[in-house]
Amino acid sequence: MNIQKSFENEDAALYVVPTPIGNLEDITYRAIRMLREASVIAAEDTRNTKKLLHYFEIETPLISYHEHNHQSRVNQLMERIKGGEVVALVSDAGMPAISDPGVELVQAAIAEELKVVVLPGANAALSALVGSGLTTQPFTFYGFLPRKKKEKKQILENLQKTEGTIVFYESPYRVKDTVEAIQETYGNRKMALGRELTKRFEEYIRGTAEEIFSWCKKNEMRGEFVVMVEGRNMSDESEIRQESTWWEAMSLHEHVAYYINTSGFNSKEAIKQTAVDRGIPKREVYQAYHIQT
Repeated sequence: MNIQKSFENEDAALYVVPTPIGNLEDITYRAIRMLREASVIAAEDTRNTKKLLHYFEIETPLISYHEHNHQSRVNQLMERIKGGEVVALVSDAGMPAISDPGVELVQAAIAEELKVVVLPGANAALSALVGSGLTTQPFTFYGFLPRKKKEKKQILENLQKTEGTIVFYESPYRVKDTVEAIQETYGNRKMALGRELTKRFEEYIRGTAEEIFSWCKKNEMRGEFVVMVEGRNMSDESEIRQESTWWEAMSLHEHVAYYINTSGFNSKEAIKQTAVDRGIPKREVYQAYHIQT
């Protein structure tokens, strides 16, 4: 068990400091103060953070902390905190450790029973969710989907029965393909895109999956996107019944073959999913499939 009293004996600690996601006015007074008072700032990209510090006339030294060097940096930063220093953690934009580096550092500090103080601040997912017009409670935040089509489709299928709004991050280079995959997997659900949040060209695109995919095909994709899709309507019993029993008329062999032919699964993956669908042992599906093959 780990119990932390964050403001008892305010000494050495790891401070997680959110930074603006576009508009510099969105930084808090407290965030500026902590960046000034910290012994060192661990930054995802020191070049990017230098611009922020220069704007607010902050001269605290920087050290890089990103996905390629976090393993070597964690021990260095832990030793500095143990030595009485305050380490401020920032990412390029928004809340560190949310689709950005930082979670390993937080976990290491907790394991060492060092204080971790998280400041509130800018976050693209929450801002976009509230502006989407979709339900905000409950919601599921996934972050960035895999780049490969097969893996992306598998994740979307795993989330298909989620009741609340589902929130993804996506780059401008892949957002059209992601919206298409959502439409193929979920049908014509309500969706929203949030683009260039807090910046001059902030834009929301709200509509059905079909409408938004059409918009994606006609427009040049620029800026980072938050992609939101409504959850499954659990009150629609006909949809539930249809989705849960679509395979009833199929033999086990046909069920496995369906996944191989339509989802790109290999036989092992298809057998596993068929067993999950039917709630039966995997070996039973394996035997039935290979006997009939």
